[in-house]
Amino acid sequence: MVRRTKAEAAATREALIDAAEEMFLEHGVARTSLEQVARHAGMTRGALYWHFKNKADLVKAMLQRVHLPFQDLFDQVDTVCPQASPLEAIRAACIHGLEQLETPQKIRVHTILTYRCELFGDIDPQEMEREITEEIFGVLQHYFKMAEAQGQLKNISADVATEMLYALLSGLFHTWIRQPEDYSISQQGRVLLDTLLNMMGGTESPD
Repeated sequence: MVRRTKAEAAATREALIDAAEEMFLEHGVARTSLEQVARHAGMTRGALYWHFKNKADLVKAMLQRVHLPFQDLFDQVDTVCPQASPLEAIRAACIHGLEQLETPQKIRVHTILTYRCELFGDIDPQEMEREITEEIFGVLQHYFKMAEAQGQLKNISADVATEMLYALLSGLFHTWIRQPEDYSISQQGRVLLDTLLNMMGGTESPD
């Protein structure tokens, strides 16, 4: 009985987040009330407040459900290919991350965060993006400094290399998320990544 109750509670929580994604995408976060989310999920407002204390808590849960820490991508590369050089690890991790963006759920959530989430109350989309930026930037910088220490970088510092690659990834993402159905971000990203990393120091593409 306890197991079934926990499973039901987890299913209810997921259904509420699903409903929030749909409502936030259609109407925007600020214009969607928690009562509307609950009603869209076929539940009461009390059921929603059992799982989420406010709208900011619901938005954070929606983001956490799709967010994969950037370091985890590098850990996966290390598991599959422990002999990869720092530049090879950067390439593989970034491509894998871009591939993971191309799921319908992640497209919905990132569209909401980028275009349908306004600054109000306890919700600050700029702060959310800043946290993600700092995480990605810090991991990239760590691996570029390892590449620099190993003599992989040519006529460029680890700090500048980090700035350049982050600018590429950020620009690629924000251009793609406007019309994600137009092209594959992972395919386009693969070409741009290979070009930039080869200019920085050269990496052998396994493809």
